[in-house]
Amino acid sequence: MKDKLYIQVFSIHGLLRYHGMELGKDADTGGQIKYVVEMAEALSQQKEIGRVDLFTRLLADRRLSQDYSVAVEPVSDKFRIVRIQCGGKQYIRKELLWPHLDEFIDKTIKFMKKEKTYPDLVHGHYADGGYICMQLSEYFGVPFIFTGHSLGKPKEQKLLSDGMNPADMDKRYHIRERVFHEEEIIKHADMIITSTGQEIEKQYGMYTNQNLARYEVIPPGIDLKRFYPYYHDMMPEMPTDEANIQARASMMEELNRFFIHPDKPLILSICRPDKKKNIAGLIEAYGGDRELQTMANLAIFAGLRKNISEMQDNEKAVLTEMLLLMDKHDLYGKMAIPKKHDFTYEVPELYRIAARKKGVFVNVAMTEPFGLTLIEASASGVPIVATHDGGPRDILKNCRNGILVDPTNCTAISRAIRTILSDNEKWKQFSVNGINCVKNIYAWDRHCRAYLEKIKPHLSGVGTDGYKRSALNPVGSRLTRLKRLLVTDIDNTLVGDQNALDRFMKFMKANIDQTGFAVATGRTVDSALKVLEQRGVFLPDIIISSVGAEIYYAGKSFADRGWQTHIAKNWNREKIKSILDTLDFLSYQEADTQREFKISYYMEAEKDRLAQIHDLMTRNRCHYNLIYSHGRFLDILPHRASKGKAIRYLSYKWSIDLNNILVCGDSGNDMEMLSGGTLGVVVANYAEELEALRGRRSVYFSPRAYADGILDGIQKYRLMENENSSFEQR
Repeated sequence: MKDKLYIQVFSIHGLLRYHGMELGKDADTGGQIKYVVEMAEALSQQKEIGRVDLFTRLLADRRLSQDYSVAVEPVSDKFRIVRIQCGGKQYIRKELLWPHLDEFIDKTIKFMKKEKTYPDLVHGHYADGGYICMQLSEYFGVPFIFTGHSLGKPKEQKLLSDGMNPADMDKRYHIRERVFHEEEIIKHADMIITSTGQEIEKQYGMYTNQNLARYEVIPPGIDLKRFYPYYHDMMPEMPTDEANIQARASMMEELNRFFIHPDKPLILSICRPDKKKNIAGLIEAYGGDRELQTMANLAIFAGLRKNISEMQDNEKAVLTEMLLLMDKHDLYGKMAIPKKHDFTYEVPELYRIAARKKGVFVNVAMTEPFGLTLIEASASGVPIVATHDGGPRDILKNCRNGILVDPTNCTAISRAIRTILSDNEKWKQFSVNGINCVKNIYAWDRHCRAYLEKIKPHLSGVGTDGYKRSALNPVGSRLTRLKRLLVTDIDNTLVGDQNALDRFMKFMKANIDQTGFAVATGRTVDSALKVLEQRGVFLPDIIISSVGAEIYYAGKSFADRGWQTHIAKNWNREKIKSILDTLDFLSYQEADTQREFKISYYMEAEKDRLAQIHDLMTRNRCHYNLIYSHGRFLDILPHRASKGKAIRYLSYKWSIDLNNILVCGDSGNDMEMLSGGTLGVVVANYAEELEALRGRRSVYFSPRAYADGILDGIQKYRLMENENSSFEQR
C-alpha cells in the first residue's frame, strides 16, 4: 500500500452492510447508503488505490441483524467496512448521534494506531460524517472531501413551511447544531462533491459560507452488471443467472397476488416511506384517472415493513395514508404495496419486469437531490416520469428518456404517465435513450476516474502513476506512533532554573523521536505559550491548560473537541458562579484567567472555607471539581475535568499506556495527576501540600529542583533505558 492511496470513507448511522442492504428500513436507509457502499467498492477497484475503508457505527441491537455488530467486514482484499462503537450499541437515529461523534473520532484514532496505517484522504458523507472527517483532517493533515447528500437548511425550510414549531423541530432533528456544523464543514472541506449543479445553487446556496467552498459536480454511478437492459434476458445466447431467475419469479408472484389483470403495463415506484417522497401524490394521480387505471397497474415498493403499528411515526403515517388512499379510490386489484424486497437481486428484476411490460418508473418526490432510482430504471430500459426539482432535471437533460412534472399537480403526473404508455414509439425511444445514456455517463468507473482526477491537487508527495500522497500532520502521525509521554507542570517545575531547563531541553531534543512532550498547567493556553517562548522551550506536542479544562495540539492550532464534549456533561457555569459569588471570602480572578470550563477565584486559606464551599455546591446539586493550590488559587472545573483526568483521556485516545507516562509537578494543582496511575515525580522545590503523597508507590520525591528533578525522575524510572539515551547531570 505504501505507493498507493489509502482512503477512509465515513457514513456513520450504522444501518449499512455489503450484502442484503435493508434500504427503506427507516429514514436513515435511503438510496444514499447504496451510493456510499458502491462508490467505496468502485474506488477500491482502481489501480491507484491501495485500500478503501468505509467506517460506520457498530450496532449490537437484538432488533437488528447481527451483521451490524461485526467490527470489520472484509468485502475484498482492498475494501472493508469498519464499525466503531459510540453512544452504546443500540440503534440511534442519526439526528441524535451528535453528542457521540467525538467518541467515534477518538475510537477511530485508536483503530488507526492499532492498524499502524493512516489515511491519505478522508471522505465524509452526510453532516455527521463530515464533522468526523473535519476533525480527522485536522489531526492528520490530510485532505477532507465532503458529500452532503441532503442538508439541514433545506430541511429546516421545508419543515417550517409545513408548519412545524421551531422548538419541536430542533428537539427532534437537532437542526441548529446540524446547520452550525455544516457551515464549518463547508468552510473547511478541501472539496465538496455534488451530483448536480442545482445542488450547489439551491442547497449550498442557502449557507453563509457557500462561497468559501470548492465544488465539483461528479454524478454517481450504478453497477451495470446488475442493472442491465431488460432485453438481455430475452436473448437465448445470454448466460442465465439462477439467482436472477429466482428473484424474477419471486417478484412476479408477489405482484400477481395483488393484480386482477397482471399482464397490464406496470407503473412502478420504489422509495422510502417518507412524506417528502410524495407517495400520496402518485396514488391520487392514479386513483383520480380512470383511463390510466384501465391502461396500467400501479406497484409501490415503499421500504421494508413487518408491522406498520410498530414503525416510527413518519413511516407509520405515510404507510397508513397509502392504505387509506387505496381504499378511498377503490384500487384493490389494481395497486400493489408489497412489504419487502431484496435490493441485490429483486430490485433490478423489478425494473426489468416493468420494462418487459412496457411500463413506466415514477419518482415524484417533492424534492430530490439526485434520484439514484431514476438511473437504475433508465439502465434497465424503463422510461421515467420524475419531479422537476433537483437531480432529475440533470438526468432528463442528459438522457432525454422521460417527462418532468410538477409533483404537486396530480393531473400533470397522470397525463405524463398516459403519454408514455399510449405512444409505443415514444416508449421505445425513451427506453433506448436511457440505456445508452446511463452506460456513457453514469457508470461507476467514469465516476471514479473523475474523482481521482479531482483530488490530485489536494494531495502532496509523489506516489504511483503520478498520484500524490498526503504529507501527514505531525500531530496525528506523531502521537499515534508514540509509546511514551512526558507531562510536566510549567511554573516551578519546568521553569524556575534556566540552567536546569537548558539541560532538560538538550536532553529532550536528543530523545524527541521516542518520547512525546506535554505540559499541564493552571495557565491559559496563551499564557502558557508566552512563558514557554520566553524561556526558549520548543513547542510541546500537547498543552493541557487551565488546570485540565482544555487540551491543545501544535501550540493552540486546534483544541481537542472530544475532551470538550466529554467534560461538558452536567456543567453549568452560570449557575455555579452565581452560587459562589454569594461568598464574601472569594474574589473573582481577572477576566483573562476565566474560561468556558473553568471558574477561578482568589481565596486565602482559612479553616472550614473549603468545607463551606463543598457544602454549598452539594446542596445546590452542582457537578464540579474543586482544585485549591498555593494557599491562594481556587479553581472550579467540570466534574470530569482536571490535569489528571486529561492525562488519562490522552492515554486512552492515543493508546499510550499509563505506565509509560511520566508526570512531574510541584504544587496542589498537580496532586491529582501525580497520583493517577502514572509514574510521578515531585521536584525538590515542591509546595508543602504535596507532602501527602510521600510514600506513594509510584510517586518519586526527587532531591533535585526544577527541571533537574524531571531529569532525575527519568533516570529513576529508566523511562528511556531501551533507547541508548544519556543526559548530563550537574
